Amino acid sequence: MTEHTRRRALLAGGAGVAALATGGFWLAGRGGADPGAAAVWHEPATLPDTAPVAVPAQPGPPGVERARTLTAANAGDLVKITTSGWYSWALMDRGTGEIVGAKNLHETNMTASMIKAWLAADYLRRATEQGRTPSAARFAEITKLIRDSDNGVATLLWNELGGRNTITRLISICKLTDSAAGPDWSKTQLSARDTCRIAHAIGTGAAAGPTWTDYLIGEMRAVRGTGDFGIRRAFPAAEQSKIAIKNGWVWRPAPYGFYNVNCLALGDDWTMAVLTRYSSGGEAHGRAIGQSVAAQLRTLSDLL
Repeated sequence: MTEHTRRRALLAGGAGVAALATGGFWLAGRGGADPGAAAVWHEPATLPDTAPVAVPAQPGPPGVERARTLTAANAGDLVKITTSGWYSWALMDRGTGEIVGAKNLHETNMTASMIKAWLAADYLRRATEQGRTPSAARFAEITKLIRDSDNGVATLLWNELGGRNTITRLISICKLTDSAAGPDWSKTQLSARDTCRIAHAIGTGAAAGPTWTDYLIGEMRAVRGTGDFGIRRAFPAAEQSKIAIKNGWVWRPAPYGFYNVNCLALGDDWTMAVLTRYSSGGEAHGRAIGQSVAAQLRTLSDLL
């Protein structure tokens, strides 16, 4: 962030009410719902490939009063997204550890490439614990993994790290409450609030360890090409290079029949996650949702 970084403490953490401008279809109770209860998935209505997503102008639509503090009671209501698909978001104040977000910030989604940040962190931390320094070739592979989202390197590390065992360590080290391993790295199940916790653990050094944390954050700030979208694109150009990210995007054919487009971002004072799942509209639909959520939160919160 710049020298003008604005800090504030979020009020009591917890879930706000997710507001879908049209077509919301996760049928979770709006009052007194058990946050651990399984959500009910309904196949989304078909969207044309050109379906628009409303992305507010920076720093926000005229006439909207700036909310200095997002609370559990109002956070989800204030963020408006036009989609018939599922989405979730969360924002962490790294100074307090408090998290606000959508009503469904505890519901999980398959990560796709977003989990690659953890695979790199787990490998680097374990190398230090075992007294090893990664080779130049391995560092080159990690660069490809993070900056270019290389799937081959992800599969290599997944196998080296014990497959699902790496997710067991993820849950323990990052103190996750909702998430679970899948059959492969791409199908790891993460919630939005757990994604914020992972980003924070990367920032504190808990994930990659003290030796390689700065290196990993540097690689995440250098994400490029098709993987550079979503949350940090809502920030001024001068700030974008200071925000570490790892995104995931994939079309999953039958038996799934939906896109996963997810965003993780790490700032100096905050972390943010936006997760999406929908049946049509192309990858651009999910990318725009991530950017829109971040743009609105920049208007609503002095933390950003």
